[in-house]
Amino acid sequence: MSHLLMSPLRYLPFAALMACLSLPAAAAGATAPAPWPAMERARQVSNAATAPLLAAARAGKRVVAVGDHGVILLSDDGVSFRQAKAVPVRTLLTTVQFVDARHGYAAGHDGVVLATQDGGETWTLLRATPGVEQPILAMHFDSLKHGIAVGLYGWAIETHDAGRTWTDLAIASGESADRHLLHMFATARGSLFVVGEGGTIYRSTDRGKSWEATTTAGKGSLWHGLALSDGTLLVCGMRGHLYRSSDDGKTWQAVDAHTTQSLTGIAELADGSVTIVGMGGTVLASTDHGKTFARTERAGQEALTAVLADGARALVVSMTGPLPASGPAQR
Repeated sequence: MSHLLMSPLRYLPFAALMACLSLPAAAAGATAPAPWPAMERARQVSNAATAPLLAAARAGKRVVAVGDHGVILLSDDGVSFRQAKAVPVRTLLTTVQFVDARHGYAAGHDGVVLATQDGGETWTLLRATPGVEQPILAMHFDSLKHGIAVGLYGWAIETHDAGRTWTDLAIASGESADRHLLHMFATARGSLFVVGEGGTIYRSTDRGKSWEATTTAGKGSLWHGLALSDGTLLVCGMRGHLYRSSDDGKTWQAVDAHTTQSLTGIAELADGSVTIVGMGGTVLASTDHGKTFARTERAGQEALTAVLADGARALVVSMTGPLPASGPAQR
């Protein structure tokens, strides 16, 4: 099963979810990083432009993207990419976030958490549970020291010391306590959201100390969310499910995505427009803060996994590597 989970094609969110359903729920284990064999360090790829990528983040002006076999790619112009100099693991990385231009975290399968202090050039291992099927699927740090990571079966952990130690965190309870948690995002107000399986949305206004469940009234799993600069919240996921909130996540309204392709990433561009990407090369564009969207499809029909703002252009990463940024005229 571990080989199945490590396959990047299997990680595409819904496929990964299906693959993971047969795994036993694992209890949160040791918080200290386990030794990682030297042969398991990140694979050096001959052509970084074709590496399968699952997530991307901004480190100041730099783009940092993570993916299969511990590959971490860096770009200072949004066009050319190179591999990070030192990554101590060779496991699937699913999420990445930077607190500032130099300090960031990445995480993924085998419970791995990595940290960088030089804008992604080199990384150190903070946490790992090799051999335990306990992947981290999303995380959020609201400061250099405090962060939360989430994964399968409602599992969540929290650190208060920059990832050196972690403790269990209860987010869900009752019948929904074992739903997979797939993405985290925060608002300018400080509200924190976790979205996941079966339309699950959890909201915290006290840095994760307590959580309340909200609902979209939909059943499809949610894979991504974003707070726009005007306070609007958007979440998206399976089969084109797309929802919008204008009251800090207290209530949600469905938005027509004009597609049944699953949606994986959201970005707000410098001009205030919104781009959403997904499977089959799907690209959605909105100029009214997510109230309505127009749909286009990339000619290559790539499996798009994340999108970042590059000024007024959208920079997209995919299972076939980073793709050229597109401007308003191309969308």
